[in-house]
Amino acid sequence: MKDINDIMPKVPNMKWGALMNTPPTNDKVEEMNKIFPSNGKWHTVFEEQDLITIDGKEIRKKDPNKWT
Repeated sequence: MKDINDIMPKVPNMKWGALMNTPPTNDKVEEMNKIFPSNGKWHTVFEEQDLITIDGKEIRKKDPNKWT
């Protein structure tokens, strides 16, 4: 399997890029600005109902009100 950075175009002065399955909101872009380093690399972000997969790593969504 090829790395996404081998396939996606190099964009001059790009902080980071994301290939997503849903259009990003302003809040999501701000959150991704905190997560991704400013190195010009592409990332995959697939959002489902109960989890988000970022670069192949699954992150489960949980309601903070249900935390113990």
